[in-house]
Amino acid sequence: MAIDELLNEHEQSEKVRSWLRSNALGLIGGVGLGLAVIAGWQWWQDQQLQSGMQASATYAQASEALEAGKIPADKGKSVVAGLQKDNPTLATLAALQLAKAQVDAGKRDDAIATLRGLDKVDADLRPVVRQRLARLLIDAGKAKDALALLDDERNAAMLDVRGDAQFSLGDKAKAQEAYRKALALVDVADPQHRLIAMKLIEAGGTPPHAGSNG
Repeated sequence: MAIDELLNEHEQSEKVRSWLRSNALGLIGGVGLGLAVIAGWQWWQDQQLQSGMQASATYAQASEALEAGKIPADKGKSVVAGLQKDNPTLATLAALQLAKAQVDAGKRDDAIATLRGLDKVDADLRPVVRQRLARLLIDAGKAKDALALLDDERNAAMLDVRGDAQFSLGDKAKAQEAYRKALALVDVADPQHRLIAMKLIEAGGTPPHAGSNG
């Protein structure tokens, strides 16, 4: 190896050492910051896990108490409100269960208030909440309010309830239309198909041929 190459390597090494000495604190600080970020991330994950476990435990206890009829309405509301902050899915499930318990206890208006009071509704459960709330509103003589909740043309259950609302309002033509759309989305072998067909007949319509699905 040539002498000038050795000198160049020596100079380069010295430059590296000099740079390391000048930037040592920065490097240490960068490593420290990286470790702090990792530690912070792990702490956040632990907090999320603990929060999720606590929310699940709270829901499980409330669910068992509601089924056994051992939880006061006020307590049930506070459980739903608490879960709303940590887990909208469990909060929605708890609200649905609380509403059912209220209906079973003859407190329909309280059940309506419970479902209407949900601030955050799990996307997958939103159709269920809307359907149950709409049925309660129809029963309460508020079919027009129920219609505003039933806007999904691809959801057979929603269309079924929409037909009920229209029938309740005396608009049999629109009720028939809603029931027909619902039937087109339900398999003929599904028991729900027969039930909707009966509603269609009651509304003055004629169900499609049993051999077709709409």
